[in-house]
Amino acid sequence: MSSPRKSGKRYVRASQVEMTQLVLPNDTNYLGNLLGGRLMEWMDIAAAISAQRHSNRVCVTAAVDNLVFHQPIRLGEVVTLKASVNRVFGSSMEVGVNVTSENQLTGLRKTANTAYLTFVAISEGGSPEKVSSIHPQSATERRRYREALTRRNLRLRNRPRSRR
Repeated sequence: MSSPRKSGKRYVRASQVEMTQLVLPNDTNYLGNLLGGRLMEWMDIAAAISAQRHSNRVCVTAAVDNLVFHQPIRLGEVVTLKASVNRVFGSSMEVGVNVTSENQLTGLRKTANTAYLTFVAISEGGSPEKVSSIHPQSATERRRYREALTRRNLRLRNRPRSRR
């Protein structure tokens, strides 16, 4: 089977990342819930791997959107983070991350968190570098691809103007 990278076209499935973490005591707050900052760190790592896998470049986080904590994640639960590139915009990429938690004693699984992160591919010289487009195949991938443009337009419209 040929590699999706060598064929020229880049597919969503080639950018997919799945990470698993066990919530330990040093990951939790006083209530025994996973710290939001720790989860954000894990999400950033999963999304960065996805962006770098797609672009074959070092990628840096440019924005985090729609970071929603749906359910608390408890001490001892297993956290699964799934990330993939939704769409490419020149040198930037939107990466979607879905987080589920699992209580291994009861078998209960729940969606705990979702977010969209924007990454920029960086050249060896340190400047933004154009990235190959992504080719969605499934209906879900095509929907995420379309919706990514709407989110990008909102991001750009709401971006604070920098002072120079």
